Amino acid sequence: MIALLQRVSQARVDIAGETVGQIGHGLLVLVCAEPQDTEATGQKLLAKILKLRIFSDDQGKMNRSVQDVAGGLLIVSQFTLAADTKGGNRPGFTGAAPPALGEALYDRFVALAREQHPVVATGRFGADMQVHLTNDGPVTIPMRMA
Repeated sequence: MIALLQRVSQARVDIAGETVGQIGHGLLVLVCAEPQDTEATGQKLLAKILKLRIFSDDQGKMNRSVQDVAGGLLIVSQFTLAADTKGGNRPGFTGAAPPALGEALYDRFVALAREQHPVVATGRFGADMQVHLTNDGPVTIPMRMA
């Protein structure tokens, strides 16, 4: 699985002018399943995200996790994270899981997040979403779990 984490002071997802997911301080998690991914891949990625120390402590060092700061998670599916831009000018997306598998893995990832973290909001798989955020720092971290 591929994820792009953005530390945010606020973030929301709108679909057709309606806000469907929103958090204050926390992490916007853009996530993409790949064909070889399993539920175990998602569990491993989530464990890393929840423990990743990218929030500032009292001395200003990145030494706290999203759990430590009681931040929210806004989890948004984004198959374009698997873009292949090596050839030509139009990216290919064959590295992303097929839609049915991608949706199943996304749904399971969200369910696991809700079991392990108190504040979880989402977008909607496959929807045309507008993601609004205020990146805090800015801090943006790419991650890949195999």
